[in-house]
Amino acid sequence: MKTRFLGTQGLEVSSIGLGCMGMSDFYGRHDDTQSFNTLSQAIGSGVNFWDTSDIYGPKTNEELLGRYFAKHPQHRNKIVLATKFGIMRNSEGDFLGFNGRPEYVRQACEASLQRLGVDHIDLYYQHRMDPAVPIEETVGAMAELVKEGKIKYLGLSEAGVKTLERASAVHPISALQSEFSLWSRHLETEILPVCKRLGIGLVPYSPLGRGFLTGSIKSRSDLDEGDWRLNNPRFSEDNFHHNLVLVDKIIQLAKSKYCTPAQLALAWILHQGEDYVPIPGTRSSERLIENAGAITIALSPVELEQINQLIPADLVFGERYPEAAMANLDK
Repeated sequence: MKTRFLGTQGLEVSSIGLGCMGMSDFYGRHDDTQSFNTLSQAIGSGVNFWDTSDIYGPKTNEELLGRYFAKHPQHRNKIVLATKFGIMRNSEGDFLGFNGRPEYVRQACEASLQRLGVDHIDLYYQHRMDPAVPIEETVGAMAELVKEGKIKYLGLSEAGVKTLERASAVHPISALQSEFSLWSRHLETEILPVCKRLGIGLVPYSPLGRGFLTGSIKSRSDLDEGDWRLNNPRFSEDNFHHNLVLVDKIIQLAKSKYCTPAQLALAWILHQGEDYVPIPGTRSSERLIENAGAITIALSPVELEQINQLIPADLVFGERYPEAAMANLDK
């Protein structure tokens, strides 16, 4: 496994990370024993950049990682651990809005440290922007936690241009975590140039289109009952079969490179910027090994242009999220 730097403050992580959300929430059935095996495989494969959040579960995903570290304390220092705060959910999983108040930042951080069973968080993100609280106040509170040694680096998730600029004026931001993939290229026009100018690395979540770009999801019936994706516009009855056209193009390109569609999609991201680190989520050790193999796929300028021509940014049918959630993105 190779490594990359996020931001200009020295945060070094594996070139491919691991999104842990699906081990506890949103994507149907999950099994803790299988997840533990996948986490151990991640360590064996050099995938040391693990991503979670206090809303996954809610809270149970952090608790899962906490149990893993309690069982394998020798592994904690091998891991660059990222978690997030700022989206509110109750115990039933209902979304209750956003909270970026300085006093809540501290409260959320302390709670995450306890659930994770660690003495510091390596990368701490504001998960969504709180429109009621100036970003300067939220990032100021996060910066205080850096001074106290409770977190090492700061990140924002789904932040817009002005927010990134204002936040960076308070404290260096090491990473922007936003959706980015072959079928989510909305960052390219404005946000990615600003990240480059400010020295902010990109952590693309859903780099495999929530599994769609792997080619393994052929119909909506392939998803478990209760899977969040069934309510995602791109997985709707109206859009699903249109989006399969995109997947077919990726499958054909992958065959020409003797790799899997997932590896091609991840390799494309890795070639977009030296400080781009995708975090594909998986519950499977086999898929983790497959994803990690994307670092071996070299794409020439000619091949990258071919991909751009075959898979234009406007080919996708459906928004990234339902309408209500879209209003809170890139803010």
